[in-house]
Amino acid sequence: MTSVMSGRRFLITGGTGSFGQTMVCRLLESGAAEVRVFSRDEAKQDAMRRRLRDARVRYYVGDVRDYDSVVRASREVDFVFHAAALKQVPSCEFFPLEAVRTNIIGSVNVIDACERNGVVSLVMLSTDKAVYPVNAMGMTKGLMEKAARAHARNNPRARTNVSCVRYGNVMYSRGSVIPLFIEQVKSGRPLTVTDPTMTRFVMSLAESVDLVEHAFTQAQPGDVFIRKARACTVIDLATAVGNLFGVPANIEVIGVRHGEKMNETLASREELADAEDLGDYFRVPSDARDLNYSLYFSEGNPAQLCATDYDSSSAPRLDVPELESLLLTLPEVRAELDAVRAPVAAR
Repeated sequence: MTSVMSGRRFLITGGTGSFGQTMVCRLLESGAAEVRVFSRDEAKQDAMRRRLRDARVRYYVGDVRDYDSVVRASREVDFVFHAAALKQVPSCEFFPLEAVRTNIIGSVNVIDACERNGVVSLVMLSTDKAVYPVNAMGMTKGLMEKAARAHARNNPRARTNVSCVRYGNVMYSRGSVIPLFIEQVKSGRPLTVTDPTMTRFVMSLAESVDLVEHAFTQAQPGDVFIRKARACTVIDLATAVGNLFGVPANIEVIGVRHGEKMNETLASREELADAEDLGDYFRVPSDARDLNYSLYFSEGNPAQLCATDYDSSSAPRLDVPELESLLLTLPEVRAELDAVRAPVAAR
């Protein structure tokens, strides 16, 4: 991967977010000539600039909703990772048109700008909530995937290879539940759990970056790559956090929030009927059929009769000790534990 990255120019939309910052560091370590961070939050860009202090990183203030700003940021860029999005399920439920403007129209702006500027490859980040969506965030991410695949289908001679990756909850990413649990434990408050039996896929930021890199090197136009993941119940995750901090978890059940599902699906049975199993990943190729559907009326897909969904209720389940071990691999969790232990050690 280093040889592919070396000497190339990259753009990351939403580059000040959890994924973006991790991806920037990975690209710099791999010898990228330039990494452009595109976001609308200049304060976070300034903090990132001061922390990294690397002349190869350039910062562009803009919004994916504004096509011209994306065009300017993507000029003379080889590869683009599109991570900018409205991701909070409740806020997208209250303001669905804002989710449409960012997650759909903004994503189309990125596709069109990349094509206009001759970007070699564009990888777009999606979510398990795009599968059988029940909330605005998932619906808009699902349509983002459709836009990416339509570009590939309708432009066979396109200059830009557009693909998508899809994964579940990234542990300790911005807005995830783990930082909330840690804050509640440290302050002596109950850990607020929506429903104890609710299940979610879990993966680390490093694993999410690995998935993007895999798509970057292997994707064909219109592909969706899905990272296989293990799952857990919300109550087990809360218990694991409490155990690490030496505090018995005081659980408060608050009920399911706006637009949430009890279980998430990473790949639907319809997708898996056509998917390629690559071990750690599924590859869902683009449907290459055109609008002459009459050619296919007499032909079905028998595989769809036996395929099942890949969802968090049936995926391999992490128990509490396994979750504790996984949490300890996260630098942010270790830093929080060190901060708690430091005053005790100083006594």
